[in-house]
Amino acid sequence: MSFWKKLSTVALTAVIGVSTFSGAQAANRPTSMSPNAMVTTPHYLATAAALKTLEDGGNAVDAAITAASTLAVVYPHYTTIGGDNFWLIYNAKTKELKALNGSGRAGEKATIDYYKGKGYEKIPSRGYESANTVPGVVSGWWEAYNYAHKSMGNNKLQWNRLLEPAIGYAENGYPVSPNQVYWTKYATDPTDNDLKNLQRFDGFRKTFLKPNGDPYAAGEILKQKDLANTLRIIAKKGADGFYKGEVAKKIVADMKANGGLLTLKDFEKHTSTWADPITVDYRGYKAYNVPPNSQGMASLSILNVLNNFDLKSMGEGTPDYYHTIVEATKQAFADRDKWLTDPAFADIPVDELLSKQHGKDLAARIDMKQAAKSVEPLDPKGDTTWFGIVDKDGNAVSIIQSHYFDWGSGIVAKDTGVLLQNRGSYFSLDSKHINHLEPGKRTFHTINPAMLFKGDKPYLLYGTQGGEGQPQTQAALVTRIVDFGFSVQDAIEAPRWLHGRNWGSASNNLKVESRIPQEVLDELIKRGHPVEKLEAAYTDAMGQSGAILIDPQTNVKFGGADPRGEGAAMGY
Repeated sequence: MSFWKKLSTVALTAVIGVSTFSGAQAANRPTSMSPNAMVTTPHYLATAAALKTLEDGGNAVDAAITAASTLAVVYPHYTTIGGDNFWLIYNAKTKELKALNGSGRAGEKATIDYYKGKGYEKIPSRGYESANTVPGVVSGWWEAYNYAHKSMGNNKLQWNRLLEPAIGYAENGYPVSPNQVYWTKYATDPTDNDLKNLQRFDGFRKTFLKPNGDPYAAGEILKQKDLANTLRIIAKKGADGFYKGEVAKKIVADMKANGGLLTLKDFEKHTSTWADPITVDYRGYKAYNVPPNSQGMASLSILNVLNNFDLKSMGEGTPDYYHTIVEATKQAFADRDKWLTDPAFADIPVDELLSKQHGKDLAARIDMKQAAKSVEPLDPKGDTTWFGIVDKDGNAVSIIQSHYFDWGSGIVAKDTGVLLQNRGSYFSLDSKHINHLEPGKRTFHTINPAMLFKGDKPYLLYGTQGGEGQPQTQAALVTRIVDFGFSVQDAIEAPRWLHGRNWGSASNNLKVESRIPQEVLDELIKRGHPVEKLEAAYTDAMGQSGAILIDPQTNVKFGGADPRGEGAAMGY
């Protein structure tokens, strides 16, 4: 029986859970528990495919590649093979934690002079000129696969097997989810000719809309034949099949015909890179993330600041709780915005920015009675998918993959099915800005995967989508689990907030879910927070998060998935 036919026979784990907060606050999804392995992703089909890879003898990296490739097919509004990824990989055999940067670099023709010469004050958010960085996803998969099969001692499953479910869903189709329906309708709104109206691009229209131009309805089958062919080439030839063969030639030909900037040389030169993770202490745990060009340092900085406050005595969900984390976020973001770019092009003082003393200095700037209106960075001296996997041997992967905006650049390269990212539109055209555009440079990345260690082993894998919301949601998950003893699922479900902007947002305020009590919001407003109460009790404007907790005594894995999305946590 083929993998594709066997996939539907996957047995799902039984799930139970105990709610930490009131039923009125909870979506009441149970926490998934399993004795051997656990997978959580933002789409149930990807979770099922990854779990089957584990059951067939694959390791955590194998399962992550299966999940990542499946998500690139069934969740195209959030991620595709035309985007980037970042990894944290724990090797249980060597007891090492490694970071992998699978983000692409700006093309050789992508210069400030090019855009300025065409009259641009900023890089376009959509279209061919927004797709100015090489997609790093496939290189990230390939690099992680080769590392795992050389060092983890488990090479039972071969590369091509890992892509089978993705190829099957692309070739035979998958039922379009309600979330995809929403974002398709959003993206094809003709009233906005910049961020929306993506049906103006032939590739998008032919790939993601019906022949009559209408969006697919929930439950209707969407097939992507060109993408299936591209994935088959990658399954046969590995990363070279994407970067050095006919796929790259087709992408570049389409770019050239439509004013795009990427060249064959850009694709051929691309590599993913390994790095040491960055870390801070938090309440006796070690929090890890990936180094720049990811904003992982901002996620860690928030925890570094919070170390200087007794959150437990404040109480979860109180005005002090929200105020403290929001103000810590402002301080961390000030540092991030001053320093974050490609470390190959700038000397970023990460160790000083994450030092305990710097955390104390930032904490001292927080006024508990008044929200800061603007924050200047201190001198440091002194739409996206996150998913996690733990296998039966203790190997663990925290990975995040994205093409930036919903639907990325909106460009599907002709005859490839590859939806290209617009991550390079984040570059600045101001030559004095830390993150200004330069050929061969990696841009500031919002995406960042996280792990929390207890002792010398992974204790919590966690992450989320959501642009600037990612560091804030990571702080919410850690504080609710570590400081307040929430279960994994309850930490995910608890009310969330977003300080700042998500992409495309016109307002830079404090958005909150409607479940936060009005008396709490009134106090935050009194302190000067520009609160915007959203109508929804659960909204993916706050991102779709997930987490896996590993009990150090029993080795039981506790997995959670976000009711704001369409994910599932499953184990065996």
